[in-house]
Amino acid sequence: MTAAFTFPGQGSQAVGMGKALADAFPVARAVFDEVDAALGEKLTATIWDGPAETLQLTENAQPALMAVSVATLRVLEAEAGFSVARDAAFVAGHSLGEYSALAAAGSLTISDTARLLRTRGLAMQKAVPVGAGAMAALLGLDYDAAMEVAREAAQGQVCQAANDNGGGQVVVSGDKAAVDRAVEIAKTKGAKRAMLLPVSAPFHCRLMQPAADAMAEALSKVTIKAPAAPLVSNVLASAITDPDDIRRRLVEQVTGTVRWRESVAYMAGQGVTRFFEIGAGKVLTGLVKRIADGAVGVAVGGPNDIAAAKDALAAAKQA
Repeated sequence: MTAAFTFPGQGSQAVGMGKALADAFPVARAVFDEVDAALGEKLTATIWDGPAETLQLTENAQPALMAVSVATLRVLEAEAGFSVARDAAFVAGHSLGEYSALAAAGSLTISDTARLLRTRGLAMQKAVPVGAGAMAALLGLDYDAAMEVAREAAQGQVCQAANDNGGGQVVVSGDKAAVDRAVEIAKTKGAKRAMLLPVSAPFHCRLMQPAADAMAEALSKVTIKAPAAPLVSNVLASAITDPDDIRRRLVEQVTGTVRWRESVAYMAGQGVTRFFEIGAGKVLTGLVKRIADGAVGVAVGGPNDIAAAKDALAAAKQA
């Protein structure tokens, strides 16, 4: 198998995402209905009608993006013959996308995943007072250089690499003053750009420990099965299948670095040549091209993408 199924993270959301699929395919509509039922509210109304400010709230964006990803996969299964167990060498997701990957691979139920992501979003938002933390993108620095910037900027505060996205794109996270210092230091170290991100909390750093504790409790109450295809863990950048290991790594992920560059490189090193980004946006597809030489990224998010995805999967099987 030379294909991996990947699932986007926060920032890929857009009002209206998934609606065309739900209108065209009952299997997609069923996923949205299940998420609404699990949360006890019409999240689909926010996804499809907005306002954007409400969709962007962490507690809404996370289950919404998962719903779109799993609905898209269900259409690929029904219309294009996709099978996670048969066709995916690995599943992987960026931050919250890891939950989407596990739902797609049958490791978590859709209902449990929706509730976990609602809990995760709320806990991450509450972990740090608004304005006390920040995140910044350092562009044009490799991971080691960005880590050095973070160390120099910390000065007794928290400043960590939150996302190693590849292609010279590293995001740092931590105390607001430390992240501000990192932006200025990065400019003196050769960064092409260094800028604060419009986020509501400093994700993937030690300041998120209260959220990690909340997720440890929430995850202890759900059943996790072995996934139909191995999960490439954000914090390990390698494959795991054991449910207890998955549970542990999902907790670590809240405060740990999303090692996306290494994750894609790991999958490519295991023979993956086609990366299907399943759900909203094309962020991961763009990153794949910068990380793995010769790899093909295929973004699937709407009815018009289904036929092309089917052809790409056929090509992957012949490779």
